[in-house]
Amino acid sequence: MSHHRCLSVVTGAALLLTATACSAGKTTVGELSFRGHDSPIVLTYSNTPVEGCHRIRLPHGAAHVENNTIVDVVMYRTPNCQKSAEAQGIYVPTETSNVTAPGTLPWRSFSVVH
Repeated sequence: MSHHRCLSVVTGAALLLTATACSAGKTTVGELSFRGHDSPIVLTYSNTPVEGCHRIRLPHGAAHVENNTIVDVVMYRTPNCQKSAEAQGIYVPTETSNVTAPGTLPWRSFSVVH
């Protein structure tokens, strides 16, 4: 292998490692607040990791969300961030809020768009 090609392979591997480690340890920076339908209880997540699926730990799920973070989130009606025909993900941009429509399933989990 020539010196130029070897250098290209090493550079490409370093860029790949940098890209995959980019979101490691990063958080949402701010708060996500959830409330169940007609419930006075508010559950707040602060500086949540941007990686993975996060369950909403309200007994009956969330009907209201306030996204006061610097990132967008996707809300799911399943506990494991999966979409289905009757439960598509709902996009909630930064610094906005959303509510479920009457008679629909509550949100059970969310993931961060990063």
